[in-house]
Amino acid sequence: MARLTADVWVSAYLTRLRLVDIPAFVVKKGDATAGAVLVKLNTLDGKAKAFQREFNLMEDRREWRVLCEGDEREVDASLMKQRSFDPDLWIIEVEDRQGRTLLDEPGLSE
Repeated sequence: MARLTADVWVSAYLTRLRLVDIPAFVVKKGDATAGAVLVKLNTLDGKAKAFQREFNLMEDRREWRVLCEGDEREVDASLMKQRSFDPDLWIIEVEDRQGRTLLDEPGLSE
């Protein structure tokens, strides 16, 4: 199956969030074609959660899983550490008090 480039996926994701009035922005722009994407959910209460996409070999599909969660400063430190390992990495920050990321929706979850 053909995969979208990272920049196209990020653009589509930001548009989908904007359509339901969930603020989001690019914190770190990565490689346009093949950069991995991490999504940080900021619930605006000092807490945050970061998601990364992984391939599930058992089910032959890609899925989002929690990379880290807790105090926002700790999550930010973890994301900075990830950036030091992968300069092509994209980081998207979503701000939603209700904790919505839309990552489980069709088209975004694959």
